[in-house]
Amino acid sequence: SGTMARCKAKMLDGAEMEDELRDNLAKSVAFLELWDVYGALLTERQRLVTDLFFNCDLSLSEIAEQTGVSRQSVSDCIHKVKRQLGGYEEKLGFVRAMRREREARAALSARLKDRIERMKGEHPELKSELEALESALQEE
Repeated sequence: SGTMARCKAKMLDGAEMEDELRDNLAKSVAFLELWDVYGALLTERQRLVTDLFFNCDLSLSEIAEQTGVSRQSVSDCIHKVKRQLGGYEEKLGFVRAMRREREARAALSARLKDRIERMKGEHPELKSELEALESALQEE
């Protein structure tokens, strides 16, 4: 039938679906990073709605029912919060700075681990001290 053909035309193949899911997950993770950093700047209602949507995985309808507002109001709130948090990040850059710091720490840790491994071979007498240092690095 015509309806089935339209539905099939809209269906994504496996690779497209995987790409879309990966993109949606990346967007959600990015939003949650912003929410973790700037969430305290939101109103109580905005925090509640976004927490229910992103952290509790409730639908717009379920959130609307729990909070006593329309589904459209919940949708508007989520979109407004996304813009708001993006604006905070654009002006303040805390999440960007945290990412840079995390990347720098990871690079430094990898370099230290490589150096420890080389030193174990060059200085077997320092094995226990180097293993203690290696253990301390793994705890971070």
